[in-house]
Amino acid sequence: MNDNAEEILNDDLYEHYRFTAAIGQEPLRVDKFLMNFIENATRNKIQQAIKAGNVLVNDQVVKANYKVKPHDVIKIVLAHPPHENLLVAEDIPIDIVYEDDEVIVVNKPAGMVVHPGHGNYSGTLVNGLIYHIENLPKNSNERPGLVHRIDKDTSGLLVVAKTEFSMANLAGQFFDRTTQRLYYALVWGNMEEEEGTIEGNIGRSFKNRLQMDVFPEGDFGKHAVTHYKVIERFNYVTLVQCKLETGRTHQIRAHFKHIGHPLFNDARYGGDRIVKGTTFTKYKQFVENCFKILPRQALHAKTLGFTHPTTQEFLNFNSEIPEDMQLCIEKWRNYTVNQK
Repeated sequence: MNDNAEEILNDDLYEHYRFTAAIGQEPLRVDKFLMNFIENATRNKIQQAIKAGNVLVNDQVVKANYKVKPHDVIKIVLAHPPHENLLVAEDIPIDIVYEDDEVIVVNKPAGMVVHPGHGNYSGTLVNGLIYHIENLPKNSNERPGLVHRIDKDTSGLLVVAKTEFSMANLAGQFFDRTTQRLYYALVWGNMEEEEGTIEGNIGRSFKNRLQMDVFPEGDFGKHAVTHYKVIERFNYVTLVQCKLETGRTHQIRAHFKHIGHPLFNDARYGGDRIVKGTTFTKYKQFVENCFKILPRQALHAKTLGFTHPTTQEFLNFNSEIPEDMQLCIEKWRNYTVNQK
């Protein structure tokens, strides 16, 4: 296994501990609070975790002198899974688009986590894969078959390697950017241009370690390029096709937030509120109904193309936009027609 897959998959942080301060919690420094809750933890280790930005209170990075208050949610997140070897095979239905002796292409539903991590030790795609396929090769992060991933609440296509050779080959293709990936996204606002390119390094946010930020000056993060094309306009939101030149964590979500067009109902990046539109009560109710129909970010990995590791044939796969996202698009389409 070469380092290409590690380059692609090394951006995760895993939640190791989570505590909710009691209603009667007296103000207490977060480092002292954690020493009271984590068995065998030294103050030095906790302070080092805080210094590294790995302690969050209410999803915000805090300093050691932060005073914990009632109902605060305190988390410690680290770069490795809390139980790295916890892989249990589960008989989970998997939507298999293509399979042969070397690769398998799956259509992942929204809500399914790709690989186990803290709080998601079961029900993941990997749990299902190791049930259906024996002896999947592991990458440098001990994740069977994976050379790329998509977010839990993003739906769409994913290719998995079934052999060591295919894993190395596919990892090389992703690293060399010879794969083809098209996403459909519903974003807030009426995009000014019919097509364009978003460039800007992507790295983990200094303020919120669960978010990615864009650093346009290139002094931090990794080079990232997203090409987009408008598919359909609905006045207050726009359906766009996104072509990834690079594959950074949360790339589309972070890039579109950066240009002022966060993905519709993307809670992590500010799309779960009314970003564009009117103040009319009917409009607000309409948007809330759309959120209920599509209770996740409006992002779907629609097409995936790559060169088969052994036959060298270029394979291209297409998936339908899932029902929840399609219903939301239809609702916006009808709303736009009725406004004319």
